[in-house]
Amino acid sequence: MRLCIFTEPQQGASFADQLRVAQRTEENGFDAFFRSDHYLSMGGTGLPGPTDSWVTLGGIALQTSRIRLGTLVTSATFRLPAPLAVSVAQVDEMSGGRVEFGLGSGWFEAEHTAYGIPFPPVGERFDRYEEQLEIITGLWGTPAGETYSYSGRHYQLKDSPALPKPVQSPMPIIIGGSGKKRTPALAARYAAEYNVAFVKVPDAGLAFDRVRAACAEAGRAELPTLSAAVVLCVGRNDAEVRRRAAAIGRDVEEMRGNGGAAGTPEQVIERIQEYKELGATRMFLQMLDLSDLDHLDLVASEIAPHV
Repeated sequence: MRLCIFTEPQQGASFADQLRVAQRTEENGFDAFFRSDHYLSMGGTGLPGPTDSWVTLGGIALQTSRIRLGTLVTSATFRLPAPLAVSVAQVDEMSGGRVEFGLGSGWFEAEHTAYGIPFPPVGERFDRYEEQLEIITGLWGTPAGETYSYSGRHYQLKDSPALPKPVQSPMPIIIGGSGKKRTPALAARYAAEYNVAFVKVPDAGLAFDRVRAACAEAGRAELPTLSAAVVLCVGRNDAEVRRRAAAIGRDVEEMRGNGGAAGTPEQVIERIQEYKELGATRMFLQMLDLSDLDHLDLVASEIAPHV
């Protein structure tokens, strides 16, 4: 099982805060550092304010050397697809080919309202998301020296030079969500990895099965990597677990009941094993208190060697 550290900087984190976590993530041997793509806090002041995900990852890319870097997930509502393809390709070059590109349809209406971003109805958001996947992969997949054009309902490109190219070919794309029809179909078509986030363990199994079925229907022989994102709250003993839960305003039993990696190292290892038995080979551990670097050290020393 590969373990990734997943952060929510919109809750209140500077670039320096994120860099410290990313560098400790690398020092501790984790697989990757990921961040969300949000502009508005979901509780609390959010000070000092949001940071742009791809600007941040570009800065971190230059100050790390091994860990994979990415978003879980970039919102398709925030950016036009072709400029987004340019940004992601550039960060991939800055990192020496360590980027993994998560893309989703967008869902948090309040942040769109707060920052003046259009927020179409869910059907249109998903239509735009699907077009973005086709455009971005089309741009990256166009041979050098050729041009790319696209005519869709929401986006049109004519004779794009389709530059720059990512270092990686193909770029690993992560598609997530618990949708029952369109999401599995898109994962079967585009995803190197399918991620299910913050659901109960049995529901994760059902989501994985839907992706397996969609791949079979599409004639895709090799499944995407299956992964899960879970909130992280681990302590050496029950008192330390409760202290960390209080620091993030969460209840230990609530986190465990909703599939989270909460408890002592032994309990968290057991929880990760449950996801492994469903077919997951990668776990995204959502670290909400970015000042608690000892949390990372504990996972690295007491959990990672056993999973």
